[in-house]
Amino acid sequence: MTEKTLPQPTALIRTVDSGPLSASAATLRGEQSHADASQFYLTPVRVPNLPVQFAIKRTIDATSALLGLIVLSPALTAIAVLIKLDSRGPVIVRQLHTGLNGAPFELLTFRCKTADTSRKPVLDTSFTPLGRFLTRTRLAALPRLWNVLVGDLSLIGPRPHVPDMMAAGRSYDGLVRGYEDRNLMRPGLTGLAQTRGLTGPAGQRWMAIRQIICDADYIRNFSLFLDMKIIFHTAINAVKRQTRF
Repeated sequence: MTEKTLPQPTALIRTVDSGPLSASAATLRGEQSHADASQFYLTPVRVPNLPVQFAIKRTIDATSALLGLIVLSPALTAIAVLIKLDSRGPVIVRQLHTGLNGAPFELLTFRCKTADTSRKPVLDTSFTPLGRFLTRTRLAALPRLWNVLVGDLSLIGPRPHVPDMMAAGRSYDGLVRGYEDRNLMRPGLTGLAQTRGLTGPAGQRWMAIRQIICDADYIRNFSLFLDMKIIFHTAINAVKRQTRF
């Protein structure tokens, strides 16, 4: 339902063996292809020339993150104490991610797994009892407000990826030519892909390609009004437990 109110621009991409296709048509072809071997090409992404809006966006990010950290400081402290009591290990997990213009940064998250596996980038079943609760309620992501405050993240933007992130057994840049263009803007706590329900596992090739198309669409069509729409729909989806942070 939310997708109807969000812009649905056409990001032209093409495969190695075909001419230009619309994003929807190319994605559908990717879903139905049995070979799944061709690389998708995005048309080059250009950031809109909106310096005032970008300055306002950064101000909103920093102000919101600072207020959030202040207001939530009692909850952050309580969660930190509970993590220490629940299991051994650090309270905060730091994992290297790719940020604006490809610059690396450490994404902060409350530790939800046992100490010997909390730093692994792969999924496993070593969640602590408290960790399962923090993950299910998205409270594990609260430390990322610090990332927003210092400028590593934005409230709205492409989903942060780890370096050389894989999808369906291939690196993203090997799956989609032009993938690196998503780094032209800061990654965000939420974004256009999440509001469109594209939060599936990276192991699904069609889902990975759609996510990158959404990132390109967001950058091409950036405006503060679009950010407001994404925040609104993210809040609705979060209540419905449809959006992962």
